[in-house]
Amino acid sequence: MRIGALFLTLAIVELSWLHALSPLEHRLSDWFVRQQAQSLKPDADIVIVDIDDSSLARMQESAGSWPWPRSVHGEMVRGIARQHPKAIVFDILFSERDEFRPDSDREFNRSLQGVSNVYFPMVRRDAEMDRQGAPASQVADLLGLQRTDHADEDAHIAILPPLAVDPAHWRTGTINFVQDSDGVGRRYQLYNDAHGWLIPSLPARVAKDLGYAVPQQPDLILAWRGAPGSFQHVSYADLYEDFNREHPQRAADELKGKIVIIGTAATGLHDVRVTPMASLYPGMEILATAIDDLKNGRMMRQADEGFAVGISLLMLGLLSIAFMRGVNALKVGLVLLAVTLLLLLGSYWAVAQLLLLPVLSPLLLAWSCYFVFALQEYLRERKSREQAVQMFSRFVNPHVVQELVAHGGLSRAGESRQITILFSDIRGFTTLSEKRTPQQVVDLLNRYFTLQVEVVFRHGGSLDKFIGDCIMAFWGAPLDDPDHARHAVEAALEMGRVLQRFKHELGEEDAAFDVGIGIHTGPAVVGLIGSDQRREYTAIGDTVNLGSRIEGLTKGVSRILVSRETKDACGDAFEFKSFGSFKVKGREQEVELFAPVEKGGKQE
Repeated sequence: MRIGALFLTLAIVELSWLHALSPLEHRLSDWFVRQQAQSLKPDADIVIVDIDDSSLARMQESAGSWPWPRSVHGEMVRGIARQHPKAIVFDILFSERDEFRPDSDREFNRSLQGVSNVYFPMVRRDAEMDRQGAPASQVADLLGLQRTDHADEDAHIAILPPLAVDPAHWRTGTINFVQDSDGVGRRYQLYNDAHGWLIPSLPARVAKDLGYAVPQQPDLILAWRGAPGSFQHVSYADLYEDFNREHPQRAADELKGKIVIIGTAATGLHDVRVTPMASLYPGMEILATAIDDLKNGRMMRQADEGFAVGISLLMLGLLSIAFMRGVNALKVGLVLLAVTLLLLLGSYWAVAQLLLLPVLSPLLLAWSCYFVFALQEYLRERKSREQAVQMFSRFVNPHVVQELVAHGGLSRAGESRQITILFSDIRGFTTLSEKRTPQQVVDLLNRYFTLQVEVVFRHGGSLDKFIGDCIMAFWGAPLDDPDHARHAVEAALEMGRVLQRFKHELGEEDAAFDVGIGIHTGPAVVGLIGSDQRREYTAIGDTVNLGSRIEGLTKGVSRILVSRETKDACGDAFEFKSFGSFKVKGREQEVELFAPVEKGGKQE
């Protein structure tokens, strides 16, 4: 509950104020936009006259190094104007007069006379410089400023106009690059509000003059079409050279009815920007895209902020409910994965419909919430499992419990294995029980069994069961133990030492309390045996029966007796004292028995 509330609060803070995930959201939407744009073609009526690297090289002799004399552009304007284009739009600043070639500027201005559809860019300077700018009311008509109801009549506006151009030819608009917080330009300014005066951008000015609808809003989100370089390009040098030929080779009406943008993508002039389409996108193609969007009435729309908040709260709420009701985390994850795919596909489809749906931030919040819930469930489950193992290990062989928990069952539920079986039975129990109350007898047995079972487990044995006052244990199953015989004898010897300490606790009155331990090694069937209602992991077979018989022969002979098979399996780990052969019920051959002695020690 607290996790759900925490993430609901986090979602509201992130999506309404923090916006820390916005860069990731932008990257995803940029990728969608880029993929969608690949299959689209820009408006064929927009043509770019490109001052490319080839033009700079080829016009070195006729125009010199960049910047060229503006008379060159004058010749270009006259040549293009003869083909009657809709507009000639410069993406080159003319903000400074050419002090060294004033005749060139005059020639350029003479070329503009009688041409009423040439547009020039200007730059809106930092608002902090407005006091140094021109009075807005005086330059409003020249620059195409729009007066609003709250326009400050005394305001000054810092603008860098095309000073090299005669004001009579000023048809201007700003070309300021607008970038988001991550440095990527996704928008184009339409109008800049300066003290109540709206400064039109160059695309807005061109579109308005050509009769296209221009939304009265600060900017538009660009709807890109085609990869970089998809607009029709004509090399500046090709066009310039053709205009100056006695017999032009190019079509005389190739620019008729077109919107011609004159700009540069030359490598050395660095007119490139970061956009969703490319990290080095030509500035003149950004301008072309903005004009294309206004001409064709297409622009991207951003979904309302409430969409991201709403979908986040919905997903986080459903996740909280699912985990509170104990729905399996894997199922919840699969559903969330399906929702993720649907939202991503929906967002991709929406981009094709010119709508940006912010789905990544809600999805990241939802997945973060999911993983925190899942981690909490995992830790809770792990703690519960550890408690279960601890609890069941008091009653069931710990090795069996571990394998059941780890694999949901025993990997080898029934098989014949070589094991060593141990039986330990109390001597004198009847006498001892006669002197105690039933509760005292139970407490005594529990204390004794606890001590002995600890020894069995410490030496890697499996506790099979308690048979009255007898302990049955074996080694070699369910876990592999190539030294099962040695470990069983080591356990028997320690059980003898533990018995001595236990007898010391009982006192002299119960000095007759003793045990007999029989050990035998051989094949046995081990596995979970029992009914559908109750099963236990146990060993059955002749090896088990003989182990029990050997325990029965210890009385009056030795506290611990092992068969020859066990002695041989122990190798030289112990010394053994032979007690000869004994007749065992149910077996034709006598059984040779030995008492183990720790090397350097004495027989138990």
